[in-house]
This record gives sequence, C-alpha cells and structure tokens, in this order.
Amino acid sequence: MDKKQRKQIEVIRTRLQRLQQQLSGALKQRDDQAEVDRLRKDVATAQAELDRLKIAP
Repeated sequence: MDKKQRKQIEVIRTRLQRLQQQLSGALKQRDDQAEVDRLRKDVATAQAELDRLKIAP
C-alpha cells in the first residue's frame, strides 16, 4: 500500500465516521425519511470504497 492509498483510506474513514454520526442523529429525529435513506446510501458507498481500497494491491 503506497502513501496515496493510505491517505485515501484515512480520508474515507473520516468521512465514514462523520456520515455515521449524521445518520445516528437523523435516526433519532426521524422527521425526514429521505435524509435517512440518503445517509444510509452514502454510508454504504463509503464503506464499499474503503473495502475496495483495502483489497487493492
């Protein structure tokens, strides 16, 4: 894993953590279901990207 990949993983982890916090808050409020759906999709996308980077040689 080179320096660029490590940096990308770090950035994605930070973004994933922020998205998970936003999702947690949105689930507590439950006033906008569209926001919850969007955040879930964003979390899944970020997680898939992180997994892809970890597997890449």
